[in-house]
Amino acid sequence: MKILADQNIPSVADAFRDLGDVKLMPGREIRRRHLQDCRCLITRTVTRVDQDLLDGTPVEFVGTATIGTDHIDLEYLENAGIGCSNAAGCNAEAASEYVVSGLFALAQHKGFDPFRLRAGIVGHGNVGSRLRQKLDALGIDCLLCDPPLLEAGDCNRNFVALDTILRECNFISLHVPLTRDGRHPTYHMFDKDRLQSLNANCLLVNAARGEVVDNAALLELLNERDDITVFLDTWEGEPQVSRDLLQRVDLATPHIAGYSVEGRLRGTQMILDAACAHFGLESGWHMSTLLPEKQQLDCDRSRSGLAAWAELFRLHCNIWRDHEALVAGAALGDEDFAAHFDGLRRVYPDRLEYPRFSIKRETTGLPLTTLRQLGFKLSD
Repeated sequence: MKILADQNIPSVADAFRDLGDVKLMPGREIRRRHLQDCRCLITRTVTRVDQDLLDGTPVEFVGTATIGTDHIDLEYLENAGIGCSNAAGCNAEAASEYVVSGLFALAQHKGFDPFRLRAGIVGHGNVGSRLRQKLDALGIDCLLCDPPLLEAGDCNRNFVALDTILRECNFISLHVPLTRDGRHPTYHMFDKDRLQSLNANCLLVNAARGEVVDNAALLELLNERDDITVFLDTWEGEPQVSRDLLQRVDLATPHIAGYSVEGRLRGTQMILDAACAHFGLESGWHMSTLLPEKQQLDCDRSRSGLAAWAELFRLHCNIWRDHEALVAGAALGDEDFAAHFDGLRRVYPDRLEYPRFSIKRETTGLPLTTLRQLGFKLSD
């Protein structure tokens, strides 16, 4: 079997080798002519998968190593009898951790107390629910908004309307899929009117899809108000993002919130398992063999309160490194900046999730119960 895969999916060649002959190429360059002898296509969000790409090809299975599917015409695939699987939830832990890192980095940088914020989590799926768990553990008050879950009969949480989030919250984090139709479309969910209604001194985070926020309207808002703090990991038009907006937001990262070692390998594992099930084949590859040994985080017991938490999350993930790497390309031309954006994603340094770290009890003044709830391991 011939398999074509995006070369930037971790370990994809090794993972799929037992299933057939794997050819790798850049995801943005995949065209119909490359699929004339392929039965299996393995992609990321940078490849638009639709009739234009697949019509007349022998492709019978598409796997995307991503949580989202807005780059795939699912209706066409279903009508054409082409199997499809995504990696829903593969990087949810990483993305929720990254938002926490951004929150505490900005709190220390801008001088606000994150524990006094009221958070509004818009989208309570894989990422949003994990973020809520972390904020609960930290004692940060949360409101949740997820109309589709509410309509589906999820009564385990007290969901509120988006207008309530806008009215009552001063920290809003977006974790919704990108949809353009249906009862609750999310394209430009945060349009000019909603952005203008943000509370004074509000922190807005988008680690969902760039088009969930009207980027032009956001730039207009930031040019009018200096009290709004913004952290964007996702952008409209990626990799061609607004450099004016890039230089106005407080924290800017290149769509890598979910780029932990575990999250990326988990994505490969999930689509491999789905492909094996579709074709009735087996693979001897497993992500567990590639995970590094657990590491030690050395905390400073002399720190306490916000300073101690901020130091812990900085030790785990120095998010300012990611910010500085992205804004370093702000003066580049469009083509060069696009290459810069994609390059940062392609060579992103290894980042491990909380459970891969151990903290010695005697070296931290932070509450041990909270550390356990967040997922860190404790050692003597």
